[in-house]
Order: sequence, then C-alpha cells, then structure tokens
Amino acid sequence: MKRKILDGAFLDRLDAAALCLKSAMTGFFGGSRKARSYGNTVEFADFREYFPGDDIRRIDWNVYARFEKYFIKLFTDERQMHNQILVDCSASMACGKPEKAAQALRIAAAFGYLSVASMDRVSFKMMEGNKSRDLGFTITNKDSFYRAAQAMENTDFEGEVDLEKAIVNLEAPGYDDGLTIIISDFLTESDWKKAIDFLMYKRREILMIQILSPDELYPDLDGRIDMLDSENDANNMRVIMTRKMVEAYQKALDEYEKEIIDFCASRGVTFFTVCSDDPIEKVIFGKGYETEVIR
Repeated sequence: MKRKILDGAFLDRLDAAALCLKSAMTGFFGGSRKARSYGNTVEFADFREYFPGDDIRRIDWNVYARFEKYFIKLFTDERQMHNQILVDCSASMACGKPEKAAQALRIAAAFGYLSVASMDRVSFKMMEGNKSRDLGFTITNKDSFYRAAQAMENTDFEGEVDLEKAIVNLEAPGYDDGLTIIISDFLTESDWKKAIDFLMYKRREILMIQILSPDELYPDLDGRIDMLDSENDANNMRVIMTRKMVEAYQKALDEYEKEIIDFCASRGVTFFTVCSDDPIEKVIFGKGYETEVIR
C-alpha cells in the first residue's frame, strides 16, 4: 500500500522547521559536535570512497587516475554524524484513524530531512519481522533524501515485529557516531529494553517516539464490541465494554508509559508519545525533547 508523505505543503513545513533549527543548531542536530573529523574547511584530512549523492566537485581525479575508483576529499571541520531512523512496520502500526503508519512515515521523513539540513548522513531502516531492512540509500543531500522518502512510501505494514532482534541484528549499528531514532507504538511483547541497552553499548544517542491513535489514547467505547489483534487472530474476542473496563485500560496504558519513561530516564534516553493526528510541528517543537508524554 502506497502512503503519500511528500507533497509541496509538507516540504514547505519541513523547510520552515529547518530554518528554525539553523538559528541555534542545538539538540540532536548539528552545531554541538565540534571534533577532529570531516567538514568543509580548507584543511585536508582524509579520503573516503564516493557514494551516490556526494558532491562530485569533491572527487579527487588524481586518485581516480591511479586506482580507477572514485574517492572524495574530506576536510577537518565539524563532525558529520550518521543518524539512523528505524520504523516499526508491524500490522498494529497500520491501525488507527488517522493511521499510525502514515504518521510514522511523516515523522521519519521529517527527522531525516532535518538531519540532511544539518549536514548529517541519514539511513532509513524498516523493521520487519526480526530484521531491519535498509532502504539502500546513504542520504547525504536532498536529492538522495527524496529518493529514499519515495521508496519509503511503498512500505508494507504487516505481521509481527520483534523490536529487540530487529535492532540487535542491525548490519551496521554504528559506534559513537550519531543518533538512533526508533518510531513505534511499542505495543509489543518483545524485549525492546535489551535493544536500548545494545544501542547504549554502541554509544548511540537514542530518541524513542511512541505513536498512538486517538482511540488508543482516549478510548470512548461502550456496549458490545469486537476486539481484534491485528498481528495474531488467536487473540480476537467479543466483549461487552463497560466504563470500568475503559478506566482499567487507561490505567494500564498510563502505567506502561510510566514504565517506559522511567526506563528511558535511567538510561538518559529521550522518549515522548505523540498522537497519530498531531501536526508535524508539534512533534518537532512541542514537548518532544523532554522525557515525558505529550497529553
């Protein structure tokens, strides 16, 4: 199923968000990462192999004449980070009105765009089953971002996802080189906490974004209803919903979110919850950089 996430209005909103971030360049994007690494100063530092989307003006043609391979020059400046954005592609993410999956893709695209605007590299990882599928683009500029975002629009949200294995089995998780953003509803029985500890071991910055639908955040149910498990038909049931059952559900959800918040606080991980109908500006500039839940 194709979910259209890129259009003129959305890109205009991302450009406006990027301009706001450029005024300070703090937090997760740029500015605060001065290191002896690579950038655009005149002091030469090293070579690396050319990737599609790199600036061809930085190709060293003398090196190409010797080795018949493309290499670009790297210069000493601010450190370029590699941000990885992981999207939960389980069937439960395709639920809700508005759909959680569409919001997940918009959020992934937004943070990818802001990373590129801050001159960081980006990779999108689609978590499917017990693995994470790389879209195949190492994103270094807006052209490669557009190609990756268009590929992401064709993502299928189906089956179950083991968040722990999908993250621990990453082919190239990186080490002390950037931010990992995990976008999910976290309505899972998998041990995602082990995945967070794995990323902590890799010295990654971590941002966890939980997406829930309005019906999940603010249930207003009464009478006989069919409860369907989008990932396991064996759990389907018909119940008579009462106000006490709704209150019990709300209490259980609050306790679960508190558990996530407490765990993330103990690890120095940023976590927040958004609704599937929240505007992207609220996700980026709301309470998103505090370890608490948006209500």
